[in-house]
Amino acid sequence: MSISLRIAGDGDKGKWDEYVKRHQSASPYHLYSWKTAIEVSYRHKAYYILAEEGNNIVGVLPLVQLKLPIYLNNLVSLPFCDVGGVISDSQQIQDELLAYILKLKSELKINSIELRGDLARNAYNENFLHQDDTDKVRMMLDIEGSSDELLSSFKSKLRSQIKKSEKNGLVFNWENEHKLDRFYTVFSQNMKDLGSPVHSKRWFQAVLDSYGENAAIGLVELEGQPVGCCLILMTDTNLAIPWASTLRQYNRLAPNMLLYWNILKYACDNGYKQVDFGRSSQDQGTYRFKTQWGAKPKDLAWYTITDNGNTKSESGLIGYRRVAESAWQKLPLSAANYIGPLVRKYISL
Repeated sequence: MSISLRIAGDGDKGKWDEYVKRHQSASPYHLYSWKTAIEVSYRHKAYYILAEEGNNIVGVLPLVQLKLPIYLNNLVSLPFCDVGGVISDSQQIQDELLAYILKLKSELKINSIELRGDLARNAYNENFLHQDDTDKVRMMLDIEGSSDELLSSFKSKLRSQIKKSEKNGLVFNWENEHKLDRFYTVFSQNMKDLGSPVHSKRWFQAVLDSYGENAAIGLVELEGQPVGCCLILMTDTNLAIPWASTLRQYNRLAPNMLLYWNILKYACDNGYKQVDFGRSSQDQGTYRFKTQWGAKPKDLAWYTITDNGNTKSESGLIGYRRVAESAWQKLPLSAANYIGPLVRKYISL
């Protein structure tokens, strides 16, 4: 039976998510909810491509168009996260999906396509599919057994740091969407301190609305005030941590230890098999922080398709980025929270 390809509509959400949930390479970002959140909050156009054999889905490729007149017209699979590229039942189906996006690239006059996820390289795609140079890895933890067993597996120093956070008066709770303001208070302050434009509150509300029970907010509080936060996303078996922050002035109290322990406890107690800690640079601070929990590095395979065939490089932007980060840190929080989302919606990572 031949393979047919088409752009998915909202009526395909159930079928799309069923396929994602049973595919071993899928992430929570592959769920149709990511598309809904992006379209509702940032108004970007999404092209979610289905490969079907008869009535059965055999592959998917989610794409989002980031378009700004004159400056930007790219397709990204997927923006605002580390993974989200092609998942399929075979290499042949993968290549048919890639062929489809080459036609889409021409029709939409796209400058560049970014694909985030493992791809099979072969004679067909070798001439246009260029792997990006990156030292980034995904930090992944396979979960087995209960939370008590996981806690017992930690080194004594880590267990003592978790206990220290509780002795310091910190309290962790899972919250509902009505605590989004408290989440955003911590998250936006942390982003400003890092010199990075923040996502809009509307973006996070859209994520919570579209993901429903597959999303949750966690808060670390000190005497009723939020000092740490996370927003996690789930499939039936996998849990991802796309956003987690603590306020640096409280670091001495170890809120990050309480935050991450409760995420892992939640994963164990609810039967998840794998936790995605997100990306890190090899041997840097966040990398070492995540390895102490047992997370293992997995290479991030990112690819770019451009007209000139050049691999995307950001080496020339490093100096500019440092200057921009320093300037951003000096902004008043209210200004950063107003300007940040206007910029952030066009930054693919």
